Amino acid sequence: MATDYDAPRKTEEEQSEDSIEELKARRHEKNSGKVDEDETEAAESFELPGADLSHEELAVQVVPKQVDEFTCSSCFLVHHRSQLATEKNGELICRDCAD
Repeated sequence: MATDYDAPRKTEEEQSEDSIEELKARRHEKNSGKVDEDETEAAESFELPGADLSHEELAVQVVPKQVDEFTCSSCFLVHHRSQLATEKNGELICRDCAD
């Protein structure tokens, strides 16, 4: 930040008064947009790795691989035939893994 050495200097008393007023103004600005959040409530909504999910049910319908789809030999994801990049020795590779 550039410093203007020609500007009139303030006394320590004037600087402290300005600083207090500025701090009060900043405090009100910061708190105006702040949302109070209960940390305990927020922490309860997070799922930790390795959590017991035995009571959960699968809510997605699983559809078998279609005729126009293939399983990539590298990433093991099912892709549409339009995503096929190469076929080497019977191994199908998708465009994402070929790059």
